[in-house]
Amino acid sequence: MKPDQIDLLTTTGSPTLHPDGSRLVVAATRPDFRADAYVGQLWELTLDGGRRRLTRGFRDTAPRYSRDGGLLVFLRAAQGGKPQLFAMHAAGGEPVQLTDQPLGVAHFDISPDATTIVFAARVPEHGRYGTVDGVGAGLEDPRLITGFKYRMNGLGYTTDKRSQLFTVAVPSLDAEPYIAAVGRLKQEHQDGPGALEEQGAVPAALQLTTADADHLEPAFSADGQRILFTAALAQDADSTLVSDLHSIAPDGGDRRQLTNLDGGTLLGCSAPRPSSDGAWLFFLASDLSPSGLDFVARNTALYVQPTDDPQGVRRLTDAETVDVGDVQEIIADGPDSVLVVNRSRGRGELLRVSAAGRSDTLVTGPTVVTGAATAAGTVVVAYTDPSTAGDVAVVEGGALRPVSDFSADLHGRTRVAELQERSYPAPDGTPVHGWAVLPEGEGPHPVLLVIHGGPFAQYGWGYFDEAQVYAAAGYAVLLCNPRGAAGYGQAHGRVIKEAMGTVDLDDVLAFLDGALAEFDAMDDVRLGVMGGSYGGYLTAWTIAHDHRFQAAIVERGYLDPPSFVGSSDIGWFFSEQYTGTDPAHVAEQNPFAKIGQVRTPALVIHSEEDLRCPIEQAQRYYTALKKQGVETELLVFPGETHELSRSGSPWHRRQRFEHILRWWARHLPTAANPADAPVP
Repeated sequence: MKPDQIDLLTTTGSPTLHPDGSRLVVAATRPDFRADAYVGQLWELTLDGGRRRLTRGFRDTAPRYSRDGGLLVFLRAAQGGKPQLFAMHAAGGEPVQLTDQPLGVAHFDISPDATTIVFAARVPEHGRYGTVDGVGAGLEDPRLITGFKYRMNGLGYTTDKRSQLFTVAVPSLDAEPYIAAVGRLKQEHQDGPGALEEQGAVPAALQLTTADADHLEPAFSADGQRILFTAALAQDADSTLVSDLHSIAPDGGDRRQLTNLDGGTLLGCSAPRPSSDGAWLFFLASDLSPSGLDFVARNTALYVQPTDDPQGVRRLTDAETVDVGDVQEIIADGPDSVLVVNRSRGRGELLRVSAAGRSDTLVTGPTVVTGAATAAGTVVVAYTDPSTAGDVAVVEGGALRPVSDFSADLHGRTRVAELQERSYPAPDGTPVHGWAVLPEGEGPHPVLLVIHGGPFAQYGWGYFDEAQVYAAAGYAVLLCNPRGAAGYGQAHGRVIKEAMGTVDLDDVLAFLDGALAEFDAMDDVRLGVMGGSYGGYLTAWTIAHDHRFQAAIVERGYLDPPSFVGSSDIGWFFSEQYTGTDPAHVAEQNPFAKIGQVRTPALVIHSEEDLRCPIEQAQRYYTALKKQGVETELLVFPGETHELSRSGSPWHRRQRFEHILRWWARHLPTAANPADAPVP
């Protein structure tokens, strides 16, 4: 795969299955260079492989059938616009717009009788975010900050645009159009967001919540008489990571807290989902310890409680060995069971779990399930695997039967390099699990050790554009999950708590040494190391302690824990939970404190609007390297956040790859990526 081919990466969202099990709808989205944006539409797929494009919006996502199967609701965003709710007959036809929220609509749910939709939307303070004509961001009033939680990467300030809950009635889709607004639709951009509702061009939405907190993930109860949601409404909510499930009446009254009622273990709760018969409430949660802050390598478990007894909460999955938090979704499956996705050893497994605690694995193997749906005894999944960026399949007898081929162009126009699974022992005997990806030809090929972020994350079996681009350029790529990573149990993840740069460094180097010893096609001298976020941390730490690498790339790195505290959106809790608070001990885990030992040429990549790892981390690291005479460059992307490599603008993602290959061409040239490659 070449950098200019990332527009072949079509991904699929969570599918929705018609109640009769005959067909499904899924959103297929891809980067588009012409629009420099992500575009996509909804596709209807039959279980025998038939398909048709159902919508033609700029970006249509998140489809959901009503319980009776007659209604299909989804989100549509115009180019440069925010996602809004649309509804259409399930059989097809012209979609009808239901909302015109200034900052767009997020999560939504359809009432059991298909008459009402509940949704979450951010409500801007008056005078901010374009709510007053002529008042741009630079002219807004100052912000007075009084708490820890006030920013979020990719979102910016949060306390002046809280997420609130709304309901909107579903109009008759066969009624006459909103005639009063027909002549005014061209004024939308002049009148500003929200004008369509004021003009009567979309139904009026009823705001249900107003508290100074984010109200998230709304869902109707099975009988439609309550609305469930997630929020941190406790008095100490600003200083802990605890969040609760709540319910309210459809008019917004009678709020009830449903979790963390016993004064025991504090949980961070999310994803409320009632059973189809209404007897049970399932949800996801992580044990945050008595402090409410110890999130390090805490697996997310599935919980259940009787709908009529909030005190009867039970944990259904083993928090040490099962982690169902990667896909924040619970799919109701019959009267007393649900489907969830477990991340394990690079896999995304689909589990069926009953309220009694019985668990069955429906999908496993070299696959990452990214979403699922079930109806009429049929289970379908969205998934990615080593050669598929995103497709949909029916689950049959534990195997997947694909019913789509959105990656056909990817297969036809690129060589998909094979993932070879390996495990090598660390110095203390601990197995280090991962993958080797080899380019074409006999070699010996230069080797790139690529380190993932997190650290409580994992490389896996899904299609990975990074590995494919580097392999196509002639590099052998090594991907491993060192201690600190997810998918191998909590103990494996927590061992680096207050011990960063110890066994995790041992593990990545052991995986490198093991692969070099096994593969004759790998050059044991021409070596590079690279990583982003925590991977940037461990890359910077590695080149301060091991000088075998010809060059390195440190991207969006967590590089100086002391300055990270207070400057990062999560700095107030994240750094000290990982490194501890003793200054001398923190220094022993701090790449910036060891920067004087670095001799390896390093390209530093960062995004200007990264709030997770603020750009000062990169600027100070780059400047220190330059002052001590180490070859270095700083590549800065305007307008991008911490998510540049995953969801940044298509052109920036392409340019990022081009600069990375330029750097490797200088220090580790290959026939496919020669030293005289043109500068992007």
